[in-house]
Amino acid sequence: MKLSEILYAINRVLKLSRKPDFDEFKLSLRVCFLGLIIVGTFGFLIQIMATLMLGLGG
Repeated sequence: MKLSEILYAINRVLKLSRKPDFDEFKLSLRVCFLGLIIVGTFGFLIQIMATLMLGLGG
């Protein structure tokens, strides 16, 4: 792609984008926090299982 094509594509995206309203923003925050909680829970469970398998549990 040429530089002019890239700038044209960027300009099109910026023209189509808009600021989300408050309800849409709240929904995005909920989804992000839910994802963080799920990933953190999986990481915590994997850490506990690894600790118990290696016998370092105390």
